[in-house]
Amino acid sequence: MNKLTKIGASALCGSLAVISAANAGELTVTGGIDMTWMSEEDQTTGNPIGLGSNYALKGSGELDNGWTVDLKIAQGNAAAYSSTNVTIGLPGLGDVLITHGTSGTGIQRYDDITPTVWEEADGAGLSAGINKIMGTSAGGTIEVTPTEALPAGLVAHIAWSKDADSGDTGDKTTGGTTGILGSGWDITLEATSDLHGVDGLTVYGGIAEVEQFQNAAAYNGDVEEQVWGIKYAAGGFSVGYQQTDEDTGNTAKTGYENTAYGITFNVNDDFSIGYGHVDSNQAGGTSDAEADSIQAAYTMGGATFRIAQVDVDNQTYGTVDYKSTIVSLGLAF
Repeated sequence: MNKLTKIGASALCGSLAVISAANAGELTVTGGIDMTWMSEEDQTTGNPIGLGSNYALKGSGELDNGWTVDLKIAQGNAAAYSSTNVTIGLPGLGDVLITHGTSGTGIQRYDDITPTVWEEADGAGLSAGINKIMGTSAGGTIEVTPTEALPAGLVAHIAWSKDADSGDTGDKTTGGTTGILGSGWDITLEATSDLHGVDGLTVYGGIAEVEQFQNAAAYNGDVEEQVWGIKYAAGGFSVGYQQTDEDTGNTAKTGYENTAYGITFNVNDDFSIGYGHVDSNQAGGTSDAEADSIQAAYTMGGATFRIAQVDVDNQTYGTVDYKSTIVSLGLAF
């Protein structure tokens, strides 16, 4: 996205004092808007015209001791708070991320990262109602990304939360004590060609475990999740496949097994097409929730035109099928 405004961090209020202590600190504003038309076959949808706006504040600087500090505050549609991330870079050790909101930390970063030209198969507007891995990301999380201790081509993320469903907690306060989840951790690994020697190939995986209040009537175990996947890019083609497994500890519906795959092709620098699929098996359920999507995207400078055809079978593990066409024009500022 293009920069709209730069504001010297020293001009910000005291709540950003940690940034103002940095040398050459600044805050950058970026934003965008998406305009969509969504229609569902044989359904009464009401007004199909959608509008989404968002912006983010990004701050950065360097402290006198060599530490780097990066701040991101993201606002979603209609100025709704999304997340706050602060990353402290420690020379010789790595990055320490402290985050609230929709963080995408730990194992959640891999809930579905198969190749797409726009969104995952059930993410362009018509949801399949699939239960996906979350790890500790719903609570305030600390994530460490070591840099010096690992060989080239291997990236590790280690995330921990004191209360994995605490939501957002302000400074000098506590939160999340009424939730059913307790402390938890995530570990993910990602290997590229610098490690295994195959150009274009990325292999990734992760595990998570979250303590859960156990009440025999509803919950009889902790939450355990796993993911593994591969992606390969050659020329204009990218393909990917991944699987996730989750044991929810719920006495009624104890687990989910999800499979996703996708393929994309860059026709040229501006135009791409792709296909994606995701399906989920619910332990003890009677039907698998599935989504298939064919998508295309064309970019002109800061504008992107996108179209997706989405077919959903057995939405939310039920018996109802849907089909939808979504057209979008996105503008980045």
